[in-house]
Amino acid sequence: MHPAARVGHFSRSGRELGLSQPSASRLIATLEEEVGATLFSRTTRAVTLTEAGATYLMRVEAILAALDEADHEARGTGELRGSLRVGTSSSFVLREIIPRLNGEQPMELHQVRYFLAVASTLNFTRAAEQCNVTQPALTKGVQKLEQELGGELIYRERQLTQLTDLGKEVLPMLERTLASAEAVRRRAREFQRKEVAPLKIGLAPSISASLVLDPIAEIAKFVPGLRVELREGAAEKLVELLLEGEINAAMVGKNVQDMPARIDDWSLFEERYVAVLAPTHQLANRPSIGIDDLRETVLLDRAGCDVALKIQRSCFPEEPLQLGHCSGHDLHLQHMAAAGFGVILAPEHMPRLPTLKTIPLEGDPISRKVRLLTVQGRRYSPALDAFVKVARLRDWSVEVSHRGMPDATLPEVASAPAA
Repeated sequence: MHPAARVGHFSRSGRELGLSQPSASRLIATLEEEVGATLFSRTTRAVTLTEAGATYLMRVEAILAALDEADHEARGTGELRGSLRVGTSSSFVLREIIPRLNGEQPMELHQVRYFLAVASTLNFTRAAEQCNVTQPALTKGVQKLEQELGGELIYRERQLTQLTDLGKEVLPMLERTLASAEAVRRRAREFQRKEVAPLKIGLAPSISASLVLDPIAEIAKFVPGLRVELREGAAEKLVELLLEGEINAAMVGKNVQDMPARIDDWSLFEERYVAVLAPTHQLANRPSIGIDDLRETVLLDRAGCDVALKIQRSCFPEEPLQLGHCSGHDLHLQHMAAAGFGVILAPEHMPRLPTLKTIPLEGDPISRKVRLLTVQGRRYSPALDAFVKVARLRDWSVEVSHRGMPDATLPEVASAPAA
């Protein structure tokens, strides 16, 4: 699975592992059948991970890392003589993760489980009972694991059973390996039973997380197990993450140049920019603030703001903005504005501290459209389908009006712009 996930094509991943494309496809199909989940979305041109596949891959990589560490540590003791080679470039991984890819004999999870039972009980009979197998079967499994690692893991002498130095060295890593493998199965079962519904949303720096809170709360009522992850990034970066399957949807505040044809782009609403400042600021008593007034005041700069260039070109084409303090966090800027350090130019929906005032700009010279982006042709999960429907049908004018009230309180999760 790992090579296919990395190169995005079964034929290339098959060549990397010394397999034909049909063989690689069959191995992946067998894996999907075993875990009970579709791990890859296949098109005529590319292969991408599904949400279940991305979750599965993270767990697999953790297992591979643990086994690679165990391999390295065992080699460091000078006792390893076996053929265990587990890593991202290996020709095989755990049998429980991907079936055997060539003639080599991989470490198997039941062998790890048998060894851990013996390590915890220091008694083969009780360990066999714990694993619900016969003692000879358990002994054989432990011996095969020792052959793979090239050294004894357990010291046996009549009634005395103890771990060898190699056994003690690899014990914690094999414990993590088994725990990760079990977590993979558990997460896959949860996903198939809809107990887990992941939803990854990307937000541009000028988009406050407060905008998606009510839609998320609404879909959580009928999407059990909803787990939301919010990620911030520039609009162009969010498009890349969408195409790579790293996020499911994105909300941006500007048009993306050279938008790929595969991206669906919906305009949700348009909003104006306003001035946010302390009540004690010299401009605080104005009914509105003109561009000439802004030229004479200090503006607080939101690092990474995706509409800063638009503001510069629209309002200050002949001279640079008089920028003061800067931060990548809106709450930092708002505290500085409340202390009288300057003025924030912010979208109307941005939640703000109750100690700040909002004043419109004369003529509303700065506005932007908030857009929702997804990938065309990609199968929607129930969570994504619900989010897209709620977002497109929502009356955002109510949301913008509410968030723009001077006494609105800033939630801790908010992340909005100041250009």
